[in-house]
Amino acid sequence: MTTHPHAQKPNRQTLYVVIALVLGIVVGEWLNLTLNVSGDINPDSTLNQIISVFKVLTEIFLRLVKMIIAPLVISTLVVGMAKMGDINTVGRIGIKALLWFFSASLFSLLLGMLLVNVFEPGSSLHIDLPTVGAATGLPDIKPTLNTFAAHIFPKSVVEAMADNEILQIVVFSMFFGVACASLGELAQPMVKLLDSLTHIMLKVTSYVMHYAPVAVFSAMASVIAQHGIGVLLTYGKFIGEFYFGLLLLCTFLGCFSFLFLGRRILSLISHIREPMLLAFGTASSESAYPKLLQQLERFGCDEKVCGLVLPLGYSFNLDGSMMYMTFAVLFIAQAYGIDMPLADQLLMLLVLLFTSKGVAGVPRASLIVISATLSMFKIPEAGLLLLLGIDQILDMGRSATNVFGNSVASAVISRWEKALK
Repeated sequence: MTTHPHAQKPNRQTLYVVIALVLGIVVGEWLNLTLNVSGDINPDSTLNQIISVFKVLTEIFLRLVKMIIAPLVISTLVVGMAKMGDINTVGRIGIKALLWFFSASLFSLLLGMLLVNVFEPGSSLHIDLPTVGAATGLPDIKPTLNTFAAHIFPKSVVEAMADNEILQIVVFSMFFGVACASLGELAQPMVKLLDSLTHIMLKVTSYVMHYAPVAVFSAMASVIAQHGIGVLLTYGKFIGEFYFGLLLLCTFLGCFSFLFLGRRILSLISHIREPMLLAFGTASSESAYPKLLQQLERFGCDEKVCGLVLPLGYSFNLDGSMMYMTFAVLFIAQAYGIDMPLADQLLMLLVLLFTSKGVAGVPRASLIVISATLSMFKIPEAGLLLLLGIDQILDMGRSATNVFGNSVASAVISRWEKALK
C-alpha cells in the first residue's frame, strides 16, 4: 500500500521470538527430564497438565490469527481487484501465479525425491515397524476431484469464513472484486470501506503479534516436554537430511528469484525473517499470513498482486510441504524394505503434484495426502506412525519454507508485472 497508517517503527519482535524459541527448548527439556522419568506420560500426570496449558496458550494465538485472516483476505483481494479495473489483468496475474506455483511444486517434489534416494534415511533406521493394521489417527479424507471442488467453490461465504477455507474465500472475493470493478463509481463506497478494513485488520495484526513470543515459547516447550530432545537424536539423520533439503530448496528459490530481483532479494529476506520465524516457532504457515502480507507491502510488493498471489499461494504453493511428501513416502518405503523403481517414483511425483491440491484447507493435509499415496503404491499406511512423533518438528521447517516460497512468488510476480516499488 502506498501509505501505512498501521506501520510501526522497527522493534525487537524478532529478537523476542528467538529468545522465546530458545527458552521453550530449555524449559521443555527440563520438564521432560524432571517429570517424565518413565518415558510414558500418564494422562493425569503433572507434566501432561503443564503440556495442556502450553497447548492452550499456543491455540489462543493461532485462533487470534485465524480471526484476522478471512477479513484480511477479502478486503485486500477485493480492493486490489477493484483497482486493477479489468478482468484481463486479474487473469494475467492469476495465470503467472499458477505457472510459478506448479513449477515450484514440481521442483520441490523432484528435489525431495533426489535427496531421499541419495541419503536413504529409512534404510538404516533400526526401530520396530508398526503392524500393517495399525491406525494412523488421521481423518478419513481421500484427495478426490470431488473434495478438490468442494474446497474451491463455497456454498456460503459465511461458512467459508467460519472454517477459514482460504481458497473458497478467494473465489468469493474474486467474484466480488470483479463486480466492484465493473460497477466503477457506484461501488467506490464499498471499496473505500474495505480499504479501511484492510488497514484496521493490519493494525489488529500488530496487536496480536505482541503475543507471538508467548505462543512460540509454548509450542516449543510443549513438543520438547512431550518427546524430549532425545527424539532429535533417534531420528537425527532423517531430520538433518530433511532440513538440509529445505535449506537447499530455499537457496535454489532465492537464486532463481535473484534473476528477477537482483540484490533486493537480501532486502526481501530481511523483511520476511519475522514471519518465517513465527511460522517456524508455531509450526503453522497460517500464523504468519497477516504479518507476511504487511511485510511484503513494506518491501515494495504491489498490494494488488499480493492480495491475489498470497491467498492463492497458501493453497497451491506450499513448497516445504511438497518436499516433505516425497521425503516421507520414500522414507517409509525404505524403512519397510520396499523397493520403488524410478518409474513408480515419477508416477508418485505426478500423483502428489495433483492430489496435494485436493485437500487444501484440511487439517494435517500433508499427512492425509501421504497416507493416500502410500495405499496407492501398496506401502502400509501404518508406516506414518514412524513419523507422527516428529511431525511437529518437521512441520516447523516446512511451514517456514512455505512462507519463504510464497514471499518469493509475490515479489517475483510483482516484478514481472512491473509493479515492484
